[in-house]
Amino acid sequence: MLANIVVNTFLQGGWVMWPILASFFLAICVVLDRAIWWLRFRASLRNQQQEKARDAIGTGDFATAWQLSRSGSEPFLQNLGEGMTHAHTSMLAAMQLHATHIIEKAEARMWILSTMITLAPLLGLFGTVVGIMGSFKFVGDEQLAPGKVSGGIAEALIATACGIAIAILCLLPYNFFRKRLSVLRGSFERWINHTELLARSAKEHGHDLEAFATNLGKK
Repeated sequence: MLANIVVNTFLQGGWVMWPILASFFLAICVVLDRAIWWLRFRASLRNQQQEKARDAIGTGDFATAWQLSRSGSEPFLQNLGEGMTHAHTSMLAAMQLHATHIIEKAEARMWILSTMITLAPLLGLFGTVVGIMGSFKFVGDEQLAPGKVSGGIAEALIATACGIAIAILCLLPYNFFRKRLSVLRGSFERWINHTELLARSAKEHGHDLEAFATNLGKK
């Protein structure tokens, strides 16, 4: 029963409902893709290992920090590993480049949601305008023309309602993912700056990370 109502309503919206439906499925696919990516990213985080690696860098125990950075797929530890590998050239630049690569992955396909937020209501409005233009062809033809015109307008508004609904459904996850992206960018900035300060502190106490990186390159 509900399925029949949905199908009838969809058909009443006119041919514009098909691109609106395609927009809906595209938006759902992107939302699921981003949700899965963030869930996997969160599952890969190892806060205790991060603390151990930072402590090791600060005390000059670079071998331990290096082992931790190579022990799994933890993104922040991998970032540290990239920095340690290139410490003899530029640790900061290497970590920033690696962080940029991860942030780009986090931001992937977000432009599709942004586009759907704008495109879906426009498609709905276009469908409504086309539907209203078709409704007015009944004006002057018969006595029941006002009823047909009003009914046609009501049907035409289905497209606008669906377009707005899709925009709302896209807007909520889009803002959520943008917020997560902003938090991730800030976390990487703090992580990189803190790591650089710890490496400088270790160097002042006679532990040279650049020399350790040079030795890594020789192995």
